[in-house]
Amino acid sequence: MKQPVRSTPRMPASQLLADAKHPLHTPAGLVGDTPVLWIGEPFTAAGRGFWAKLEGHNPGGIKDRTALHMVRAARERGQLAPGARIIESTSGTLGLGLALAGASYGHPVTVVTDPGMEPLMTGLLTAYGAEVDVVTAPHPDGGWQEARRQRVTELLAHHPDAWCPDQYNNPDNVAAYAPLAHELLAQLGRIDALVVSVGTGGHSAGIASVLRGRFPRLRVVGVDTTGSTIFGQPAGPRLMRGLGSSIYPGNVAYDLFDEVHWVAAPEAVWAARRLARDHYATGGWSVGAVTLVARWLARTLPPEDRIVAVFPDGPQRYVGTVFDDAYCRDHDLLGHAPAEDPDEIADPRERTVTRWTRCTRITDPLAPADRHDLVGATR
Repeated sequence: MKQPVRSTPRMPASQLLADAKHPLHTPAGLVGDTPVLWIGEPFTAAGRGFWAKLEGHNPGGIKDRTALHMVRAARERGQLAPGARIIESTSGTLGLGLALAGASYGHPVTVVTDPGMEPLMTGLLTAYGAEVDVVTAPHPDGGWQEARRQRVTELLAHHPDAWCPDQYNNPDNVAAYAPLAHELLAQLGRIDALVVSVGTGGHSAGIASVLRGRFPRLRVVGVDTTGSTIFGQPAGPRLMRGLGSSIYPGNVAYDLFDEVHWVAAPEAVWAARRLARDHYATGGWSVGAVTLVARWLARTLPPEDRIVAVFPDGPQRYVGTVFDDAYCRDHDLLGHAPAEDPDEIADPRERTVTRWTRCTRITDPLAPADRHDLVGATR
């Protein structure tokens, strides 16, 4: 029996073009316009969920945005001469962004890292033309992070024409994320709560400042790692990379945060793996930590609240760590499902936290004593 022929309605060429990506002349054009994905059941409670901004859809991750912006701004100001070398410290993701910026604008790139960088990242950076300089010993006070920064200073002395973005203190690192905030506004309209990891302070400050200007009652939730000093905890060993710090980045906008959550490595691993199984969208340490907090907010905030979590990258770089059973067993990361609710402390200086913990008093560790508490300062 002859089967009927099914035909697809012909679309006008203008509509086909409107739905297609435009051809690109530079790799910088690959950055931005990333999707948002609904994360609901079974990862969240029934009828609850949150929106995830998938920055892993950029070529290298969220820091492609700031690398391109910082390089472009430095060139426009004459701080970065044509063809001059870029030298910066990174745990990985910014290095990919700087390699992209170097390819886009014609600059050699040296990234300074430490032995904790994954072999995959070292391989990618080398493939993209960056020179990888690895420090061999942590600084006695500032750990690997301070050791990397001191090595950057040494390299700059040997390359007097080179330029360092100084991602920790460069205001261009913050300004770079305004377009991401504008994308969220276009994609979602109203936003009631924003969940962001905090490392250099760039994307948390850049996104939250724009959204708070549009939504004065926006709830901004920072996510840090145990062992990080950013929000007033003492320095400690940190397995997780991409969030947290053993120094005090100048770009952290303490006055924007309503609360902070510290998450431990096993809890982030549990969340990242569970998210991957349930929703085929995940990432590494930062994504695991952020999604654990966003999941809790989705259950505890009013159901009509619209929650956005920023996922800084995807899972590829973490195949040998977060998603590797042998690595996780060696670091005792498996079999530690997080509690349904975080611990609570009234002040970051109350005690050293070792598991998922929440605090609604935000303090700037470097502020004078009479200006120490900043929560609610702008509202």
